[in-house]
Amino acid sequence: MSVSKIVAAAASSAGNDPLDVDEVFSIDLWDGTGRYSGSRAEQTITNGIDFSTNGGMVYIKGRGTGTGNGNRGLITSTPELGLGNFLYTAHDYAKNSNQTSNTYAHTGPNQYNTDGFKLGDERDGWSAANDISTPDYVGYSFRKAKKFFTCLTYSGTGSAQNISHDLGSTPGMIWIKKTSATSEWFVWHTGVGNTGYLILNGTDAKANYSNWLNPTSTTISLQNDSTNNSGATYVAYLFAHNNNDGEFGPDSDQDIIKCGSFTKGDSGFNNFVNVNLGFEVQFLLTKVTNESSGNWELWDIMRGMSLTGNKLLYSNLSGAESNYNDPLVYPTANGFAYRDNNANSYIYMAIRRGPLAAPDDATKVFGMQDYTGTSGSGSGPNGPITGFVTDFALFKNRPESVTESFITQTRLTGQEYLLPSNENAGATLSNGAFDRMDGAGDTGLSGYNIWGWKRAFSYFEVVHFFGNGSTSQNISHNLGVAPEMMWVKCRTHAESWIVYHSGTGNGKYLVLNTAAGAGNWTGAWNATSPTGSVFTVGNGNAVNLSSRTYIAYLFATAEGVSKVGSYTGNGSAQNIECGFSSGARFVLIKKTTGISDMDWWLFDTVRGLVSGDDQRLFLNTTAPQYAADYVDPYSAGFSVGSFLSENGVTYIFYAIA
Repeated sequence: MSVSKIVAAAASSAGNDPLDVDEVFSIDLWDGTGRYSGSRAEQTITNGIDFSTNGGMVYIKGRGTGTGNGNRGLITSTPELGLGNFLYTAHDYAKNSNQTSNTYAHTGPNQYNTDGFKLGDERDGWSAANDISTPDYVGYSFRKAKKFFTCLTYSGTGSAQNISHDLGSTPGMIWIKKTSATSEWFVWHTGVGNTGYLILNGTDAKANYSNWLNPTSTTISLQNDSTNNSGATYVAYLFAHNNNDGEFGPDSDQDIIKCGSFTKGDSGFNNFVNVNLGFEVQFLLTKVTNESSGNWELWDIMRGMSLTGNKLLYSNLSGAESNYNDPLVYPTANGFAYRDNNANSYIYMAIRRGPLAAPDDATKVFGMQDYTGTSGSGSGPNGPITGFVTDFALFKNRPESVTESFITQTRLTGQEYLLPSNENAGATLSNGAFDRMDGAGDTGLSGYNIWGWKRAFSYFEVVHFFGNGSTSQNISHNLGVAPEMMWVKCRTHAESWIVYHSGTGNGKYLVLNTAAGAGNWTGAWNATSPTGSVFTVGNGNAVNLSSRTYIAYLFATAEGVSKVGSYTGNGSAQNIECGFSSGARFVLIKKTTGISDMDWWLFDTVRGLVSGDDQRLFLNTTAPQYAADYVDPYSAGFSVGSFLSENGVTYIFYAIA
């Protein structure tokens, strides 16, 4: 647990260490050819999930195609199934069935650690001559935790019995699988109720059943049926449903998992139904329940669940991942939106995007990489690297020499990009991939500098919204604190980037793609300051025209990590206090008053923020960098020279430690 979490827990008299989302759930991507490890040797997946102490489940799914059927849903748990043992969600096989033949060498993880798990020296869970041709994988890690997830084994009796569980709340969904012989996966779900069931390894609609589980917060009740045959052994996986009773996050009061149902009431294909959960999703399992057939759909933000397209897997099939260039599902600030051809009924299991605590280490939420001037350098195995899962990136091609705009991209908008130097609407960048664990972009962006952000509470957030053309509109967000700087851009039409900054207030605005100072315009923010849950846009075309879509980037001060602020020039050099301990790695400065305009100046320690000439870039132009001595290091923030300290002139800034 981070220091900030412990302090927050103590302040709230929680009495224990509350768990955060990223401590009980993780989505991990890897490649069996060693895309991230460099070889086909054993791979250790380090994700912060403590399996060895608490137990849990790892659900691995192949994403590619091939004759080896490597994509059968693989589900493992410890100690319930034992090391190396597994079950397929796409089949009715017993535990450790004949799939360990010389055609397939399938195993589960061979080691569960305090911070993840290890896969054997086979191809990340399976390998053989007939293995899949594109061995990309996704792993979903579920740690045992009250009001989130648990798993257990039991023996069938052939007569009614109650099975105790330690979930700590009434389950929202239960999977039951016989491990001693072939049998279907039986699913109970709160959206189906005690009079019906579903089959996890099949496509069947809800089947009627009059005497099902009747789960409570302590037991599940079984009758003499396929989930309770005499002498058979079983495993059960229980998923919670937080209904405003979650105990996660620094204050131990947040929901992180919900199981429910919804009906697509509008049969128009281009219309979405919005499912309100009270949180933004990172993982989603959906299943149609009122048709004769329908697959179990796996969606997540790591592989691609964005406004511009989806990557879809089916947990009940061994097929490859499907790509959709138009979104079928995308996250919203309060849940998710789902599109369907017909007015169908669905059940879902959704997990919240986290973490819920403010970051306390800037290197885990902001990273940079410099192109060094040599062709092909300055990039990792698959493009520019930040060292962490990246949600928003600025790219700049060979900044020391190339005249070209910055490029902005977000995980939420997929391959769409925008240029902060002009008004252009969003366009597609085919090599702008976020489908990776350590950066953004692929090898097509080799030679580009990257500045990358991770979304985090009280630090940085990305929000999309639809304009409504009214005088004002409140937009929900999950930053958790009032944004101190916001960039808003229309994605569908050519409009300027409109900027809010706490240093200029809610009655003024700045334009990111120009050098102009702050202007007066109530049409930007409707003279309303943002709060910890919403920000307000006015009726200007650039921020809120009906039928248009917009993206907003929200920045805030996170203690010791980032600082949004302003200062007044005094005609000489001065130190700018940011509360840092080792100085700023990134600084963005803009003059907002004074006689002459000023570009958006960007400095960073990768290209050179030193006592002497610094490499300066302009966020709002296409110009390459050039050196001059304007900013110097300072342990608590940064220092500006007299050129950036004109007497009586106001400057706004954004700095990251």
